[in-house]
Amino acid sequence: MTDRYLSVDQVAELLGTTARFPRRLIEERGIRYVKVGRHVRIPESAVNEYIGTRTVEPILLRRTSVRRAA
Repeated sequence: MTDRYLSVDQVAELLGTTARFPRRLIEERGIRYVKVGRHVRIPESAVNEYIGTRTVEPILLRRTSVRRAA
């Protein structure tokens, strides 16, 4: 077991959001989490997976040389 388990506040800090956002992800089952008694912990791998699946890659446009008539 090499995965770190993060609190809601730690996940919020990692994502640069308030604690409300990870709590909403947990409530909507948008991210994996573990209940330890009454505490909720989110595996670091789940946060990385969440970020990876929602990363939007840029569209690379080909630059064509367009000559304008003078």
